[in-house]
Amino acid sequence: MSAAEPAGVERELRQAETLCQRRGVRLTAQRRRVLRAVCGAGRPVGAYDILAALRAELPRVAPPTVYRALEFLQRQGLVHKLQTLHAYVGCAHPDHPHASQFLICTDCGEVEEIADAAIADSLGQAAAASGFRPTHGVVELTGTCADCAAHRNGR
Repeated sequence: MSAAEPAGVERELRQAETLCQRRGVRLTAQRRRVLRAVCGAGRPVGAYDILAALRAELPRVAPPTVYRALEFLQRQGLVHKLQTLHAYVGCAHPDHPHASQFLICTDCGEVEEIADAAIADSLGQAAAASGFRPTHGVVELTGTCADCAAHRNGR
């Protein structure tokens, strides 16, 4: 569920509703508002930015409400938290569990989610070989995207 135009956001919200129904969990109105704020942002968005967006509609919403909704959305695989940026993005593949890797451009802020099984397998094998037991497996690479690199090089 990456950032999308308004029609795309509505489609992503319908998909989230369907996934939650199949899983026997509730996408409450509050959780839906938080998901809309994340998916409609067009960029990684912090919890307090989400809070500000929600307060335009619900002035008394409190930070714990946003954090609880984000935790639910993460558990359901609908959003990812980018530790590097302390921000959230919609999941590109919410319909199935997957190991995610993110390419984060430090110039323009663009984030691309990839789900490369070979990367996940390699990390899993390396962890097992050292006796390490991972509890969370998201890879974040920061650098420069192709568009920014081309712009830098005058192309």
